[in-house]
Amino acid sequence: MNRELRQTLEQQNIRFVRVLWCDNANVIRGKAFHTGFLAEHQHRGISIAIAQQAIPVMYDAVAPDSGLSPVGEAWLVPDWTTYNALPYALGHARVMGDMVRNGESWALCPRGFLKRMIAKAESEGLQVLAAFENEFYLLQQTSDRGAIVPVDETVFASTLAMDLNLAVIDDIAEALLAQGIPVERYYPESGGGQHEIAIRYTQALQSADWQIVFRETVRGVALRHGLRASFLPKIFADQAGSGCHLHLSLWRQGENLMPSETGELSAIARAFVGGILHHLPALMALTTPSVNSYRRLQPHFWSGAYRCWGLDNREAAVRVPSNPELPSPTHIELKTVDASANPYLALGATIAAGLDGIRQGLDPGEPMAIDPGHLSEAERQQRSIDRLPENLGVAIEHLSCNKTLLEALGADLSQAFLAVRKMEWKALQEKTLEEEVKLLLERY
Repeated sequence: MNRELRQTLEQQNIRFVRVLWCDNANVIRGKAFHTGFLAEHQHRGISIAIAQQAIPVMYDAVAPDSGLSPVGEAWLVPDWTTYNALPYALGHARVMGDMVRNGESWALCPRGFLKRMIAKAESEGLQVLAAFENEFYLLQQTSDRGAIVPVDETVFASTLAMDLNLAVIDDIAEALLAQGIPVERYYPESGGGQHEIAIRYTQALQSADWQIVFRETVRGVALRHGLRASFLPKIFADQAGSGCHLHLSLWRQGENLMPSETGELSAIARAFVGGILHHLPALMALTTPSVNSYRRLQPHFWSGAYRCWGLDNREAAVRVPSNPELPSPTHIELKTVDASANPYLALGATIAAGLDGIRQGLDPGEPMAIDPGHLSEAERQQRSIDRLPENLGVAIEHLSCNKTLLEALGADLSQAFLAVRKMEWKALQEKTLEEEVKLLLERY
């Protein structure tokens, strides 16, 4: 392995290998080592201060009550199965890092958390396949005091938008393909300069790794075209927000467990959905974790503002997409997710919620066939449909008392994660949209 890896690095003219992690502020970070010191870093990785898991999105300072301090080291150990040379940054390569302390997986490692939830599912004979479906904006800087504006003013699925952005979209797709990520679909989204590129589903851990790769690749390629790319959930008050819907399916020994013989969700799939809906107000602190996230989560905007599920219902928090022929349905879509989320935490917690639904046999209720926002409050109460948290503070409160998710995360990770969320909520809750965007645009 040592010789083969060194040969690969030499053949690809790699100078630096970036070891990446996604922290509790959901910011993608990395440290790089020069390939001249491969022997030193190949197996033990690069050290980071344990306080890195207590840093909020605003600035590099330790969140109070996180249980972490500047004292202590963890190691980012490269997972070489995730290695890729970077098509948009010649001479650099990337691997995902696992956080290790004292020779063991560190309890605060988000990637390690997802691995634990995958193992929980497998202990019950279940495998989870997943895909993150990203929307993002391509932006350019004007000469007017550096204002950031969309690259065009087109509308949903505009072929003009395809032509205007042909070069950068094609380069993004080619860069993803070069890194082994199957590109499935593409179309311009509702906002001017907004796009969606869908990649294929895969095993749960790889899907979260691919989400990191996707965000990094879109941004890196956009920079080479003189553009900025942002996944921030809400950038412009009068334009569509950007989601990152999470698609999930359950499998056992190669068999998709989602459909029933009658073309409806199977009993186990219904219980999985029931668990997600039951825990969703708390889960949102992980799947829609930024203050800015809640500007997107509004009724009648196809964002899933109400706690319900429905077949092909884009206003329901959980949509069950249908297929034109059997088997159908083959997966579910959680809409209350955006790309300000740490994909390891978001997916791992969603799996934990769904598994709890299976264990308890939770019933998601009847599917909603209309926009729940058009029902009266009395009608929603009658159908047990409620408005999901309208700000991060409420989601934090739900997570703080959700025993199932806190136990899944573990005491140390949940303490640090909640400390970061609370610090961000306190600092940003009074900010205007413009102030949020100025701070967060290039964080996500």
